[in-house]
Amino acid sequence: MPADWQRALAVVAHPDDLEYGCSAAVAAWTDEGREVTYLLASRGEAGIDTIDPVDAAPLREREQRASAAVVGVSEVVFLDHEDGVIEEGMALRRDIAAAIRRYRPELVITLNHRDTWGGVAWNTPDHRAVGRATLDAAGDAGNRWIFPELTERGLDPWDGVRWVAVAGSDTPTHAVDATAGLERSVQSLLEHRTYIEVLTDEDPETYCRTFLTANAERTAARFGGRPAVPFEVFGR
Repeated sequence: MPADWQRALAVVAHPDDLEYGCSAAVAAWTDEGREVTYLLASRGEAGIDTIDPVDAAPLREREQRASAAVVGVSEVVFLDHEDGVIEEGMALRRDIAAAIRRYRPELVITLNHRDTWGGVAWNTPDHRAVGRATLDAAGDAGNRWIFPELTERGLDPWDGVRWVAVAGSDTPTHAVDATAGLERSVQSLLEHRTYIEVLTDEDPETYCRTFLTANAERTAARFGGRPAVPFEVFGR
């Protein structure tokens, strides 16, 4: 995985996306003194069937902030696109490009933008929309003639994004050793307790530990025998 960077921006659709996808890597990076900012397109307000979205939004925001803190992330930003019906279009691209200009990352992280997970399960429209918009916005952010209104708002172009790393990809090209960050990734996912308790009948800790450990160990066979977090990395 590229190591010559200092700032990363992680862009996903919902609270918990990063915790399922790559928080063990984030923990390793913040341990090294790197800056990671989380940008969420929605507050995940439509994600819990038993809780009205008006009540779910602040609850899930609190859980996400607590979750991020476990892996050393203090800056968590929400864009307030509507959960479940996030549209891939100019408004989303503009919002993500604005954040890239504001935080000036060398590395941008997002989640699987393709139609399926492993060719088996259909990916959600929100994941696809945010992933694709993020890949586009990484280029938009550096072009002063795309979204010129951002410059008028004081957000100068940033052409410093060198890589976009996609977590949850079926075709990973790189990986980050998960050994040091794996336990914190479990605790980070556990902070989404309200969501997890609705999602599964299992004990939440058992569920989180089993899921994340299995993923990291499955990746190990391809990346040097150690538990790892895989990414598909696109260079720019």
